[in-house]
Amino acid sequence: MSSPETPTRGYTQDKAAYARRLKRIEGQVRGVQRMINEDTYCIDVLTQISAIQSALKSVSLGLMEEHLGHCVKHAVEAAHDSGDPSDMDAKLAEANAAIARLVKS
Repeated sequence: MSSPETPTRGYTQDKAAYARRLKRIEGQVRGVQRMINEDTYCIDVLTQISAIQSALKSVSLGLMEEHLGHCVKHAVEAAHDSGDPSDMDAKLAEANAAIARLVKS
């Protein structure tokens, strides 16, 4: 029995690197939990939280770059080939919404 093919995402090629980065961030979050449990000085906890936020933002920006370079690019190419811009418009709106969420955070 064959299973449906897993779709290729923009980040597929770098999936292992993203997984490693997220594991590292997960460890940082556990470290902050430990710091709270050990009554660590507030500024030291806040410094670690800032580092986590920066790491997550870096992952987010990388994923956005991959999305624009893969998913949006393919939608634009498909729209050009078919003459139907609806998928391209949807992908651009989706990317705009994601960028707006990143900017707000």
